[in-house]
Amino acid sequence: MKLIRENCCCFTGHRFLPAEETAGLRERLRQEIRTLSRQGVDTFLAGGALGFDTIAAEAVLSLRETMLPEIHLVLVLPCLGQESRWDAASIQLYHEMMKQADEVIYTGDVYTEGCMHLRNRYLVDHSSRCLCYLTKSGGSGTAYTVRYAQRQGVKVVNLAVQGEEEQLSLL
Repeated sequence: MKLIRENCCCFTGHRFLPAEETAGLRERLRQEIRTLSRQGVDTFLAGGALGFDTIAAEAVLSLRETMLPEIHLVLVLPCLGQESRWDAASIQLYHEMMKQADEVIYTGDVYTEGCMHLRNRYLVDHSSRCLCYLTKSGGSGTAYTVRYAQRQGVKVVNLAVQGEEEQLSLL
């Protein structure tokens, strides 16, 4: 599958999400994906991590099955065996997502210190949009990825906040 940057949106977000926000976040994701689809975005890139990446990939798969058969899910994974230390339920979900994805891309063969950054850069470098879940601007991988996306001219929407002013303070 050839990735056309203008038609691609990547996801980045925290691994740990507040349980009370998950249902609302799933619905916001679905709304944003539908909106982007109407604007010509048909390919969604997810990093395959636990938390936000997983619920974003699930949203794409659900919408593809029910109302947007033209959209695609591409999993961009940092290395083989990313899931090796996860619990059994998470591993099973991960393997199901891999089976349902339109493509799985590995940015590395084995875990290295920088493999997550490489994966994050790949996500951004192949996207014109980024949907994120960013609640803290510190040194997290999500904050790094969002800053990198902004430097690359990628349009970022933070689903963790409501107002534009709050978005700008975190980004």
